[in-house]
This record gives sequence, structure tokens and C-alpha cells, in this order.
Amino acid sequence: MYMKFEVTVLPVSDVDRAKAFYEQVGFRLDLDKAVSEDWRAVHFTPPGSESSIMFGRGLISAAPGSAQGLYLAVFDIEEARAELVGRGIEVSEVFHDAGGLLFHGHEGGEVTHQVEGQGRLAGLHPDRASYGSFATFSDPDGNGWVLQEIKQRFPGR
Repeated sequence: MYMKFEVTVLPVSDVDRAKAFYEQVGFRLDLDKAVSEDWRAVHFTPPGSESSIMFGRGLISAAPGSAQGLYLAVFDIEEARAELVGRGIEVSEVFHDAGGLLFHGHEGGEVTHQVEGQGRLAGLHPDRASYGSFATFSDPDGNGWVLQEIKQRFPGR
């Protein structure tokens, strides 16, 4: 069986504000379609991605800002962070996880809980290991994004 993850629907409170934010981030606008006052879909794709996001009216019942842990893979985290900051996006400083490769406990860009041996340490992963360096940002509703540096994918990926 062949399956590809295609789209994530984000809960937002103000569709036009969210649209302006994702345009500012640099995502490509693919669709903005309203068929009634109660239904509108706005579809964006991050640069270089085959997966995309959608938000609007009448699409999802989740609370605005409740989408967390939306990972964006980047080749150079310092460059990606600098570009977002240059676009006016508030992005955390680069950090790495004290316990290994995968950062845990994020919500809206902030640590909400920690597993023993894990936590946020300032700066790049000491070995600059793929999957090891992170930065976070949130959209205006608080949907939380994580930049993750991946220079070389794990085998089979």
C-alpha cells in the first residue's frame, strides 16, 4: 500500500490574520475558497514540502491554537531561523535536547513538561547531528511549529 501524508488542518480564530501570517512566513498560497459565510478553506504549502496546511471556517472543531508539534525540516537551522526573523516572525533561539535527538514537551514554542534527562539546552546540537537542533515559533493563535535541522536522513527515509 502506498500512502503519503498530505495535509494538516489547523484551528484558527481569524482566517485573514492566519492567511497574512503564513504568507509572511513564506508558505505558498494554493487556495482561498469560500462557498458560503460558514465555509472557507485556505490552503498553504511550506517551501519545498509535499505536505501542506489548511485552515478556514467550517473545517475543524478544535480550539484555535491547539495544534502543537508541527515540525518543519530544514537543512540549516541558523539560516532558516534568520530568514524567518528577517520576515518579522518571532522565533526562539536555536536549542538542542539534553536527552538526545528528539525534543519533547513543546506547546506554543514553550517547554510544558520534561521527561527525566531531557530538556532544552541553548545552542546547536554539540555534534550538529541531524534531527538534533531546533527552534520554535507560533502562529497568531498559538499553533506551535518546530524547526528541526536535518542534514542527513536516517536510513530508509
